[in-house]
Amino acid sequence: MKIEVWSDYVCPFCYIGKKRLDQALEQFAHKDNVTVTLRSFELDPTADSSLKQKTHESLATKYGMTLDKAVEMSANIKEQAAAIGLQFNFEDMLVINTFDAHRLAQFAEEQGKGMELGERLLKAYFTDNDNLADYAVLANLAAEVGLDREAALQVLESNRFADLVQQQEAEASQLGVRGVPFFVFNRKYAISGAQPPEVFLETLQKVWEEEQQ
Repeated sequence: MKIEVWSDYVCPFCYIGKKRLDQALEQFAHKDNVTVTLRSFELDPTADSSLKQKTHESLATKYGMTLDKAVEMSANIKEQAAAIGLQFNFEDMLVINTFDAHRLAQFAEEQGKGMELGERLLKAYFTDNDNLADYAVLANLAAEVGLDREAALQVLESNRFADLVQQQEAEASQLGVRGVPFFVFNRKYAISGAQPPEVFLETLQKVWEEEQQ
């Protein structure tokens, strides 16, 4: 069974949703027959990393709310993350453009390390508050999951995998993806959003039974 996950590295519900999928897979008898692949999607392709704007400030501006209200809004997400063992630190989180992070993830996928790097990028952003628009930071994270740091840096300093990222984003549009996370099972069933583990488990079992028939 193949599960494709369209997500972005600055999307809190993508991290939460991926963790809930993992929890469902732990309960799934045939988890060894399941392959999960991350696909590229940018929540905001126009995001400007050079502004060094913090997430709370950006939320307040975007939705016309006070800074306190923005903090309150993210506190609720932080609680949801904590409930499944994830630590979110919104205070020093920066608004960044994730296009290069997606390019690097495609390189990692080519090297058989796509899922490992994807997980590391999510933790780096939400827990460690790393700047995922910084090439040195991205290359270090690549090295952490066993990729060659210099090779990763060469990818980032080129335009490699840009076409593939754009292709996957276009594919998401064709599939009707309006927001992420978006999970596609064997190109037959889809789940939108960070649903509870039981929703994922139910779909896993349904797809498995149908494939066996």
